[in-house]
Amino acid sequence: RLPAAAPRDDKSLRMAEDQGNPGRPPQGKTICFDCSKREAYTPTAGLKTWRRKLQNSYKLTANKESLTLERLRECQLLIVAAPREKFSKAEFDALKAYVAEGGSLLIALGEGGEAALGTNVNYLTEEFGISCNRDAVLRSVYHKYPHPKEVHVQEGVLNSTLEKSAGGSAASPGSLAFVFPYGASLTVQKPAFPVLSSGPLALPLNRPVCALWTGKARAGSSPGRMCVLGSSLMLHDDWIDKDDNAKVVDVLMRWLTHADGLEMDPFDADDTDLGEYHQVPDTEALAGRVRGCLEDSEEGAQDFTTL
Repeated sequence: RLPAAAPRDDKSLRMAEDQGNPGRPPQGKTICFDCSKREAYTPTAGLKTWRRKLQNSYKLTANKESLTLERLRECQLLIVAAPREKFSKAEFDALKAYVAEGGSLLIALGEGGEAALGTNVNYLTEEFGISCNRDAVLRSVYHKYPHPKEVHVQEGVLNSTLEKSAGGSAASPGSLAFVFPYGASLTVQKPAFPVLSSGPLALPLNRPVCALWTGKARAGSSPGRMCVLGSSLMLHDDWIDKDDNAKVVDVLMRWLTHADGLEMDPFDADDTDLGEYHQVPDTEALAGRVRGCLEDSEEGAQDFTTL
């Protein structure tokens, strides 16, 4: 389901001409979309609706060159949406230094994890306690969306701050719903913590699909932050306005940019109700293997007259 790669550009920073009011002075903080790894979705291909929402509050740029610490320091948040090439060690080192200095990073992947995309971003995220699994989240029963991988999640918000900030009610679980299309589950370990799960009606059951990490603040700077999202299509033009996706993404962006002093509930971060990760057999492959079936037969009667 990944579209063709967006056309490459020789300029390192470029935005679409149809941003609206290109002469308007930039507002707020700077967000940079990375386009150096043949990302499936960019501000000019697949993320136009989201870009229009963001440009009202942030200055937006796009990076087409290799990532360096000097370039990263020009923005407060770097967004990587479905990269389809591998990062170099030097780029990983720059990203780790960037986060350590107080920068924020949003990484969104898709079903099949990094292997399906052909990237190696787990090498970075695993150091922060998050990795994207090589699986797909499926809805076990039909509801609202026709395809099983277009998962409508009703009770998947794990953090009360996220629920309240997005307009839901922390006292009423399930008041906030989102659609998780063609995504993968995550494995999360401390110090990272999950904020969205697959819910009780999807497989794998109650597993993380979005996780956050926050570092320690240094003198004169905010703490570095990271968000890993298992479905980059949640940000796509076709899905950003479905259910409460836009509200959920907006809260995540405010948290990543340290807006309004937003902090996730620390008690929810330490006490999340998640299910165990179980491997499901490949029933399609097993069904194609014909095997003989032997059953125990009943003993025959010794006296044939009793038959």
